[in-house]
Amino acid sequence: MTIAHICIAIAIGTPYVFTSIAKFSRPGFTAAQNHNPRDWLAQLDGYRKRAHFAQLNGFEVVPAFSVAVLVAHQVGAAAQGTVDALAVAFVISRLLYGAFYVADWAMLRSAVWFAGMGCIAALFAVSV
Repeated sequence: MTIAHICIAIAIGTPYVFTSIAKFSRPGFTAAQNHNPRDWLAQLDGYRKRAHFAQLNGFEVVPAFSVAVLVAHQVGAAAQGTVDALAVAFVISRLLYGAFYVADWAMLRSAVWFAGMGCIAALFAVSV
């Protein structure tokens, strides 16, 4: 297993960090809300709502990142160090993205979102 493969596992788990912030950062989410969590999450506001949005975006981007890493490995055209570095950079960008989203730092959030998408594009580009 390569560092890039480990980064896939980390990327899969990262949205759950933001799920936890949305649901458990203060009292309020109970077993009763867990019967219909989507309705409960839709009523959040402030940093908890932003954490929920970061969670959703995380789940949206993981498939593209995972495929990019697997394609880079399958094709084998890029040096493993390059693939690993791009994967680590992606994971860092996702952690920063979520932190900036929760903090409501929109410009920085957008910048690291673009950086993360650039890592995905670069993984495909080095596979050519």
